[in-house]
Amino acid sequence: MRFLPALTRAAALGTATILAAVTLTACGDDSSSDATANPYGLAQPGVLRAGTLTDAPPNVYLKDGKFTGFDNDLLTAVAGKLGLRVEFVGTDFSALLSQVNNRKFDVGSSSITITEARKKTVDFGNGYDFGYFGLDVPAGSPITSFDQLTGKRVVVVQGTVQDDYATGKQLNPVRVPDYNGAINQLKAGTADAWIAPAEIGEKSATDSNGKITVAAKQLSPAPTAYAVAKGSDKLREALNRALDEVIADGTWTRLQQQYYPGRPIPADFTPGSGTVKVSAASTTPTGPTTPSASASAAS
Repeated sequence: MRFLPALTRAAALGTATILAAVTLTACGDDSSSDATANPYGLAQPGVLRAGTLTDAPPNVYLKDGKFTGFDNDLLTAVAGKLGLRVEFVGTDFSALLSQVNNRKFDVGSSSITITEARKKTVDFGNGYDFGYFGLDVPAGSPITSFDQLTGKRVVVVQGTVQDDYATGKQLNPVRVPDYNGAINQLKAGTADAWIAPAEIGEKSATDSNGKITVAAKQLSPAPTAYAVAKGSDKLREALNRALDEVIADGTWTRLQQQYYPGRPIPADFTPGSGTVKVSAASTTPTGPTTPSASASAAS
């Protein structure tokens, strides 16, 4: 057996060490490059994939093949501040939060009310809107307030904050997957009342040809916010910064005027971080894209 001289063996070992260091450095460069190209850990760099609904105007809905509404238009403006393009995908609200946390979507956009229970599934950005509950009943119903619902057949959309409210009040609600299901139960007389996002309830009553009326409204207990997967701190913080920017430049105010003309903002509600001044709209709104609503949704 032949042995390499000690000097040759040392040289060989030195060369191997250098090659290993170069390889590790190269791997480190790739990782650094990936982080630079995709700093928010999105499923597709440069694209913010958003789960939303198709049937909840004026907040989130599909019109002429395009996802729009206050929440979605605001998210588009927020993403633009970050140099991102938004890709909207329709889903059911009952599945939305789990889909966000499983990273099927980078963000959830659906007037999602912040609750302690939901914080166990997803993380929330800063609040960007407020909302009201509406109480819809069949025409001619004697129900006129939320405190008359005990013992009644109350319908809610599964997984919404209205579902939480009804469950917390021990109303044993009937849960349906979407808004159309709730409306149909009222029209058919198989439900005594529907606890709804207020303006959706108002529009449904208007479109029902006198079959449904709005009995009452009340302010939702918490703000709405965009949802991200647990631990998506860089994305959440970036969305918060960009939200403050669209509040400061007047975009938030313009969209409020466009989608909720005449709706008063509660005195104790401040959108975003609360560290920026709410500016006047930078452009004159062209008018609402949906029928006028005096209150926003809160899912």
